[in-house]
Parts: sequence; structure tokens; C-alpha cells
Amino acid sequence: MAESSNPLGFLGRHFEEVKEHWRKNFAFLDYYKKTLGWEKPPPKWIDADVEEFISSDRVYGPQLKALRESRKYAIAGAFLGAVHLGGISFKYSKSPHVSAAGVILATGFGALCGGVFGAEVAEHVKQLYKVDKQGANLRFLYWWEDKTKGHELLGLSYFENEHVGRFVQKKSSCHGIPRRN
Repeated sequence: MAESSNPLGFLGRHFEEVKEHWRKNFAFLDYYKKTLGWEKPPPKWIDADVEEFISSDRVYGPQLKALRESRKYAIAGAFLGAVHLGGISFKYSKSPHVSAAGVILATGFGALCGGVFGAEVAEHVKQLYKVDKQGANLRFLYWWEDKTKGHELLGLSYFENEHVGRFVQKKSSCHGIPRRN
């Protein structure tokens, strides 16, 4: 008789348990809802805006700076990988009509492998394994959204007055990162 109190039955309960299980497994997608789920995309930022964030946030600023500097390693690795593998492919190719496709594929694969290797080198050189990468990027997005929305609310364009509005700290439910208004 205890079974009849649940209107879903065995299959309904099982379906709810499976749904809850997969919701927990894909909880990391909540980050992408924030970064990709804009009603109206925010205006583009420039390097000066990122530098302003780096100087204003003592916790996530240096982390974002290290993340931005690590791109140089990945780009250098991609370039070296492309040149090396493309050059070897060109040097040892025997027929000219197959050579072009082989060189292009080898160059692309070399760039991919070199970029991944460069990113791993940056991970260790800059000690990015200690850094909350998503947290730093998400904090910057919150900061940028608040900065640009403050200007929209006042009817100003972002570039008319850079010093409008001060931030007040408020809690957010996204990854335990405090949200600023």
C-alpha cells in the first residue's frame, strides 16, 4: 500500500533519479549559461578595460593577468609546431600533387599539437594549476557587465564617462564567487 502513495510509480521515480544524477554531472554547464546566454551581448572590451580590472581586483586580477600571458605560450607553440611538422612533411614528400594536401594537413596538425603543448607549458611555468580559471573569467564578466550596465542605466555611452558608479559587493550563487553590483 505504501507504493500507491506515489503517483509516479517505479518508472517515474527511476526517471527522476536519473534526471537528478545527470543534472549534477552537467552542473559545470551553468558557467556557459552565464557566458553564452546573453539577451543582448555586452559591448566589446579592450585591453585597457582588462588592465583596469586587473588593477582593481586583488584576488582575481593577477589570476586573469597570468591567464592572458599564458596565451603567448600557446601561440608560440602552435607556430613552432606548424612550422616544424609542415617543414618535415614538405621535405620528405615525394610527389608534388600529393605534397600540397599533405603539407597543409601536417601544418594544421602541427599547429594543433604545438598549441596544446604550449598551453601545457604555460600551465606549469605560470603555475595556472593553482588558479581558478573559470572563476577569474567569470568575475571579469560580472565586473564588465556591471560596468557597462551602469552606464546604460544612466543613459551614457561607456566611453563618455569611465568613472560613473561604484561597486557594492553582493553574494552570487555561481561557483561561490561574490557578485558585484
